[in-house]
Amino acid sequence: MTTFFPDPRNRAARSNSGLAAPIAILMVAMSAMLAGCESAPVQDQPAAGAEIQPPAAATKPQAQTRPTEAKPIAGVDLASAKGVTPASALKDPAHVLSQRSIYYEFDKYDIQDDYKPIVDAHAKYLREHPEAKMLIQGNTDERGSREYNIGLGQRRSDGVRRLLVLLGAKEEQIEAVSLGEEKPKAQGTSEEAYAQNRRSDILYKGEY
Repeated sequence: MTTFFPDPRNRAARSNSGLAAPIAILMVAMSAMLAGCESAPVQDQPAAGAEIQPPAAATKPQAQTRPTEAKPIAGVDLASAKGVTPASALKDPAHVLSQRSIYYEFDKYDIQDDYKPIVDAHAKYLREHPEAKMLIQGNTDERGSREYNIGLGQRRSDGVRRLLVLLGAKEEQIEAVSLGEEKPKAQGTSEEAYAQNRRSDILYKGEY
């Protein structure tokens, strides 16, 4: 009887064929893992000791500001800034300085409120023109004696002069005299004529 012994080469071949399948599966799995690692993005890591900046905050919209409106500048009257001249305002009917008469009640010499703005305007003119000279003539109507009317006319012109000085004019700029009843503005014996004659007249140097 013949005895057969197994060929050791066949055994090794079978052993190798049995290991081939698991090795192949392992290699496929490792390849897949390597492919996944290569496709994943790599984030940069800050260097050691570097300051980590916080994310920038969203910029807030700035509030809208309205432009400042320029206020109108008040105009300047250049003619008045240069001063009033005797040749213009003193003789201009539209100017207060052309009003030269202060009127009174019968037998009175006090200045009524209606005429104080006129005196104030002339006082301002004298203040601004220290070289100007003024003559005030006091007048009366024809009633009363000549001597009495001379005195009444003087009290009227003196009253205007005192008010001008109180308002800033200099005493040496002003002369006050009385004409009494000698220089009537209106003729007649009516009350209207008398009212025109009870007055003080203002004149500037060169007008008398």
